[in-house]
This record gives sequence, structure tokens and C-alpha cells, in this order.
Amino acid sequence: MQNQFQLIQPSILLLLLSGLLPTFAQTINPLPEKHQQPDTTIVLEKVTIEGFRLSSHLRTFPGNLSVLAGKDFMLSDGTNLATTLNTLPGINMQSGTYATNRIVIRGMGSRTPYNTNRIRSYLNDIPITTSDGISAPEEIDAQNLGRIEVIRGPSSALYGSGLGGSVNLFTPEKLKNEGNFSLNYGSFSTLKTNISGTLNTANTHLWGSLSHLQSDGYRENNEFRRTSFLTTAKWKQSKWTLKSTLLLTDSEAEIPSSLGKTKFENEPQAAAANWAAIEGHKKNQKAMAGLSFTNFLSSTLTQQLSLHGKWSDNYEKRPFNNLSDQTLSAGIRGKLSHYRRVTDWVLGIDWITEQYKWKLDQDNILLNENRETRNQFSAFAILNYRLTTRLSLSVAGTLNHIRYRLTDMYAANGDQSGRRNFPVIVSPRLGLNYIVGEHLSFYASAGHGFSMPSPEETLLPAGDVNPDIKPEQGMQYETGTRVNLFGNAVEAEVSIYWIELNNLLVTKRITEDIFTGMNAGKTRHQGLELMVRNRIFDYSSFPGKLKSSLSYTFSRNRFIDFTDDGNTYNGNTLPGIPGQYAQLQLLWTPDKKLELSTHLQYTGSQYLNDANTLDYEGYFLINLKASTQFSLKKTGNFHLSAGVNNLTNTHYASMLLVNALGFGNNEPRYYYPGLPRHFYAGVTLRF
Repeated sequence: MQNQFQLIQPSILLLLLSGLLPTFAQTINPLPEKHQQPDTTIVLEKVTIEGFRLSSHLRTFPGNLSVLAGKDFMLSDGTNLATTLNTLPGINMQSGTYATNRIVIRGMGSRTPYNTNRIRSYLNDIPITTSDGISAPEEIDAQNLGRIEVIRGPSSALYGSGLGGSVNLFTPEKLKNEGNFSLNYGSFSTLKTNISGTLNTANTHLWGSLSHLQSDGYRENNEFRRTSFLTTAKWKQSKWTLKSTLLLTDSEAEIPSSLGKTKFENEPQAAAANWAAIEGHKKNQKAMAGLSFTNFLSSTLTQQLSLHGKWSDNYEKRPFNNLSDQTLSAGIRGKLSHYRRVTDWVLGIDWITEQYKWKLDQDNILLNENRETRNQFSAFAILNYRLTTRLSLSVAGTLNHIRYRLTDMYAANGDQSGRRNFPVIVSPRLGLNYIVGEHLSFYASAGHGFSMPSPEETLLPAGDVNPDIKPEQGMQYETGTRVNLFGNAVEAEVSIYWIELNNLLVTKRITEDIFTGMNAGKTRHQGLELMVRNRIFDYSSFPGKLKSSLSYTFSRNRFIDFTDDGNTYNGNTLPGIPGQYAQLQLLWTPDKKLELSTHLQYTGSQYLNDANTLDYEGYFLINLKASTQFSLKKTGNFHLSAGVNNLTNTHYASMLLVNALGFGNNEPRYYYPGLPRHFYAGVTLRF
């Protein structure tokens, strides 16, 4: 009981700071016009979103959805998306290095070793997620984004039925012609540059951005470099619109890997000995393109057809072997949307085919080579019915069919080729939203979701196709409320969820270089999520404006039925998921030219293994930032900023590996050390 009280104390402090401070009434601003993109910090009741249907306002939706935009991307130096995503409740993004990240939403994906594979991710409706379920939205520079929509759980048929939910990225749509140049430099020789520009004519919109990020890293064998180019174009006519997106990325990262407890506590800047000895690293080149044609058939009927493709070429040098892999995919997405005063509906199909090739070698000797072809087809439908001016009903569903074909291209170990045709999966969803009045609304929903196994999880340790592996499937039940008070001076959203999950997919490490998958029976995920945005005061003169934003998550994630290697873990807490975490941002603008902000983050304790015999205690971080701007005659705006992250120099693990194994006489390597106190400064010129 004492330990629980100690964990709750920081969360109570954050709640008191944000929720009990005095507020003053503000003038209510009108809702934005349909499709208008906000360019400042988002407040809950004024958001135009795409996540559930054609396009509407957040307060009318029967489900959870969070939006980030504008200054939400400027909390820190902008080098890592984790700082931004972690401000939302229900989301925990762990970042071991710039190239090693994991996003967990409502407990989904916590067992994935080195990446994210239980959510869906999109850029301008183009799927970033590969057919094996891997998503890496953090590879896109936050400065290249206009907004992010995050859906927690299987809440939107538009973006599949992923159990974890989806992270949907959108590039900016600016109405004015302008150019931007930014330069940031910080500790560990971290350099980030970005140049972007917008050109608009009567019927054409062009936008492009070139970004570069490099760092020597805090740890040994930790250098990183990434260059990316992202551009969009839009052509508009009275009856149709054509939009294109192109993303090119080239990156190279050294790999320090995780550490055992002794080195983590005494020598956190070190790399794992075996990775340092061979100078382990990975190189990555990617290209992604999409073309979307929208045809306005009538004032109420719209047809959209999208074509997209992806290519990647990767190489990873590792202590036990070297991995080379290539991915090539293509897809088509069609959507027919109908909107009227009382009802609207959407019908659509998605088809993606992807070829994934990989080979392993050591000392120039080929060890294995395979090719896997995946085909995914889904059909989805959404019906929204406004029963009254206050009560709306949403009914949706997706039909999914996926099949794999593995071709063994290495004859020395016998032919291990095989096929898997997974059964058709139907994922229904039902939601209700009731608007009590101008300041209060309630919603409730129930939805089905699933996650497919990755290539590693579909194979047995010997390399054969596992005929018994199954997709994990579950039902999510959720209810919540949205409140705004004092003319939107205080805005809050509270949600409670319950997820029953069957056939949990577990990535199991057999040896240092061999992984396999297994279904782990049943789990239960329960939680409470809170988001509060508060205008504490708003004066035209000193002390200026002060705003706060608080998010808090409490979750309980347990095995209901799980036995592994003869050990029964029923009732144990799932490892790798903090029991609670909270974030508080305070933004003070004493005058028009000066802005001061602080970002407080508390992450609660979590277990490291299924047996719950090892745990990692919670930690608290403080980040500070100051910025100022000047207007330059006939040029534009000049913006200066500087900040410090981890002000208290807290020693903590920014990413954890659950159920780590020790090989030989070495300790299990559970820990990725977080960065110590570090500084940065930057300049931005808008012209």
C-alpha cells in the first residue's frame, strides 16, 4: 500500500497544478469551417478530423480520438516524436535510440522487442505500416506535419481494425505562400535542419520539405544520420481534386543495443560489448508514394480512388549474423462517401500486396534466404445516423482476409516453403454519442479488432511455417465524456475502457538471433484516461497568457489464461506497461515576443518479466524551454529558442525489453539508458 501511495503522489500533484488553478471565462470562438486545418495549439472542442467518417468535429464523435498540431510539436528540440505522442493519455512511446522505438497503445504492443507492430500508421491516408505489421511514424520529421490524429483501440473502420489503434499523420495545408528555414544544435553534437516552402495558385497547391538530423549520440556506437524529402501537390477543379504525396528517406544508425543492470547503473554511456566490438549498425533507404483522385459526383456523393506504393532496402550488421532485407509493395484504396443532414455513410475497399525478401550471412557465408509474399484485402462500411439533434448512432464493420506464401531460396537446409491462408475476420463496431448541451457530451462504443503475426512470429525456430499461429483478436468496450467550461477556458475528456483479448501474440526469444511467435491465451486490459486543457489566465498585458495541458493514464493489464514452459502466469500483470503515467505542460507568454514552457513527465513502475519477479521503478522528468520572436521588415519572422531536457539529470531507462535473456555468463539486457541532462538551441526564419 505504501508503494502504491508513493506512485500516486506525483499524479495527484500534476492534477492539482492543472485542475485547481483559477480560470477566467473566455470568449467562445466559432467552430472552424469544414476541412479547415488549425495552425495553433489544438483545443478539444474545435478540431476538424477525419478519423471516423467524412469530416466533422470532435465533440460529435462516438469514440476517442486525440489531435496534435501546431505548438504540440514544439515541446522540445523536435528530434523525437516520443515527446509529442506521450502527451496523450493511453499512449506510451519508448525510445531507446533514434532508430529503436516502440509505441504502445492501451497495452497493445508492449512485448515487441525493437519496433512497433500492434498499431496502424498512415501518412495522408497512405499506409506506412508494412504488411508484417511494422509501423515507424517516428521516421517522419515532426516539422513536416500539420497534425496527427491518434485513435486508441479498434475504433475506426476507415483505418482498419488494429487492436492498438492508429496514428494518422497529415502534412500541412497552408493558405499563404511562404518559406521556412530552421537550424537546431544541441548536446552530443546533435544537429537538425529543415527547409520547406509552400506555393499556391488558383487551382494548385505545392508544398515540399527537406530535413536532416544527425547526432554523435550519448552512448558508444550511437551515431545517427537521417535525411528525408517530403512533398505534396494538389490540383483542384470544380468537380475533382488530385493529390500526390512523395516521401524519400535515407538513414544510417549505429546500434548500442540494451544493457544489463550492472552496466546500466554504473556505465550507461557504454554500448553492449558484443555490438561495440563489431561496430554494429544498420542502413535504411525508403521511398513511399501515393496518388489520390477525388471526384465530386454530386453535392452529397463523393468518390475517392487512391494508389500507393512503398520500397525499402535495409542492411543490419549484427554480432551473430548480418541481415539484408528488401520490401516492395503496392496497393489500391477506394472509398464512396455519401453525406446528408440525417445520415451519412462510407463504403470502401483496401487491397495491398507486398513482397518481403531477407537473407542472413556471416563472414560472407550465406546462412539463409527467404521470400514472403503477403496479400491483404479488406472491405469496410460506416453508417452514421443522427437520431435527434443531440443523439447520433454509428455502425461500422470491416471484413479482412490475409494470406502468406513463404518461398525458401536457400536449398542447403531443405525446402521450408509453405503457405498460410488465414480465415476471414469480421470486425464490427457500434457507437453512440449524446450531446447534453453546449458544454457536455457523452459517448459509448464497442468494437472488435485484431493483429496479424509478423514474419518472425509465423515461423517455427527451425524456419518452417507455423501452421498453428493465430491472429490475436479482442473486443474493446469504452465510455467517455467531453466537457468544456468557462467559454472553453477549461476543456476535459475522460474515458474508461475494457479490452478482452484472445490469442495474445508473444514474440519469444529462443537464442540471441532466433525469435518465434506463440499465442499466449487470454489477457484483460482496463484503464482510465484523462485529458485536461486549461487557460489559467489570459490578459492583454502582463502577466500575459498562461495555459496548461494535463494527461493522465491509469491501466491494469493482466494475464487471464497464459502458460509458458510449464509456468502458469494467470493473474500476473503484463510486463512492459507502466501502471500509470502523467504529463503536464505549462505554457506562459508574458508578452507577444517571449514564451516560456515546462514539460513534466511521470512514468510509473512496470514489471520486466511475465513472472512479475523483476520490476523497474517509476521516474520523473522535467524539460524547460524559452523562445522569442521578432518581425523582420520585408522579410518575415525570426524565431529563437533554447531549452534543457531532463533538468534534474535523472538516471532512467527510456526503453525496456521484457523477458530479456542472458546468454553465456552475461546478465539479461533489459535497459536502454535515457539521455542525461542535455541542452539545445535553435533558430527559425519564416519568409
